[in-house]
This record gives sequence, C-alpha cells and structure tokens, in this order.
Amino acid sequence: MTKTTTPPEAADDRRIITVTGTDAHKFLQGMVTNDVSQAKDALVYAALLTPQGKYLADFFIVPSKDGFLLDADQEQADALAKRLSMFKLRADVEITLSETPVSRGLGPTPDGAFSDPRHPELGWRLYGVAGGPVVTDWDALRVAHAIPKAGIELIPNDSFILEMGFERLHGVDFKKGCYVGQEVTARMKHKTELRKGLAQVAVVGGAPVGTEITAAGKTAGTLFTQSQGLALAYLRFDRAKEEMEAGDAKVSRLPD
Repeated sequence: MTKTTTPPEAADDRRIITVTGTDAHKFLQGMVTNDVSQAKDALVYAALLTPQGKYLADFFIVPSKDGFLLDADQEQADALAKRLSMFKLRADVEITLSETPVSRGLGPTPDGAFSDPRHPELGWRLYGVAGGPVVTDWDALRVAHAIPKAGIELIPNDSFILEMGFERLHGVDFKKGCYVGQEVTARMKHKTELRKGLAQVAVVGGAPVGTEITAAGKTAGTLFTQSQGLALAYLRFDRAKEEMEAGDAKVSRLPD
C-alpha cells in the first residue's frame, strides 16, 4: 500500500536561527558535531557541545540560498544564537533569530520539504510554510524509536551525545575534523565502552519525567518520556539487568 503524505503540522516548539555570510560554512564546521558539507540538499542533524564534550543544544542544519538555517528547540534558540555569536570573532558571519515557520509531517516527502535524518519513521520537515493542527503523537514516535528531545532526555551541560544515541541518529561525524568538544567525543568513541546511556524500557504504571529508577535499592537511572507502556530512560547498564522501579511504576529494560 502506498504511504500517503500527511498535511503539514505546526512545529510550534521550534525556532529558526539564520547563519549567513561568506564564512558561514567554515564557521559552523568548526563548531558543530556533524559535517556541514552534507547540508546541500538535505538536512544535517548536529549538536553544539561544551569544551568538555557535554551537550548544549541540538538542531537541524538546513540549506538556504544565503547560508544556513538552524532549526532549534524554541527554549534553546536564544541561548544558542548568543553562544554562536560569541565565537564568530572577525568571521564574516551574521547570526539572527527568525520568525520562519516550521512544520512537519509523515509519509513521502513533499516538494520543498526535507526528510528527517534521524529515522525514516520521523517523516519530513518543511520551512517557510505554516502547519495546521497537530494530530500526530510525536512523543509516541520518539519513544518507539529512541529519539531524545531537548530539555527532557537531552540535558544541557550534563548529557554526552554518544550516550544519547547520536551516532545511531546520524548526528555526529568522526572524520570531519575539529569542533568544540570533539576530543572528548572521539575518546568516548574509540577508547571507552559506554556504561550509561539512553534505552527503551517497558513501564507498568506511570511516574513523572525525571523520576529516579532503582534496582535492588540502588540508583539505576532516570525515567523520561512515556507512551503506551514504553518509555525512554537513561540507564546505568550494569544495574539495569533485573526488574526496576521508578516511583510506583515497574520498569524493565527492552533488548537493544
């Protein structure tokens, strides 16, 4: 059966930052986790990190005729624009907040839209077109495909992107060269085995986002977004091998 493209739904939790000027590409390439060169006719998913390799913000890099658009979480956009501006120094780069609308939908990608690079089931994103009412349960899709969200699973100045699945989500490039936080990220990739990270769990009952998960009385992680008996959790893997609890809810890790 042919998949039908759905009408665009408003993504009101997003804000656009424009990055223009003759040095826009070079500037972003030295700042973000992914290869900006790939943003020619496709979206690039990337993050900005601290020098210590911790997550600050994630966004889509969108090609535009004058440079790039950054499709960022609305709550992070102001701080992201200010932080990028701090580093531009004498580069020919202009960074401004924009009122360009963002919309998204499912099914085949319509003309002018871009496929979401994180996972095929997340559909497409469209810029400059106001979307209609939201009818898709985007949180359910995120939980089903282990997609972290800014400000919930992705915690500024705390999360490490490899623990949050950025390699699986095509949000980091290990061959592009230096960027802020690159050294720590590369070391985690090549020299250590991840002992903590984002995982899908089954949940019986419910608990608020941020509830501590315990196993045999010891901290095993934190429970986040929940939907239809499943949830995303940040787990300490060596303690997540038996039934766990989060408040009054029962939690068990699902196979990877």
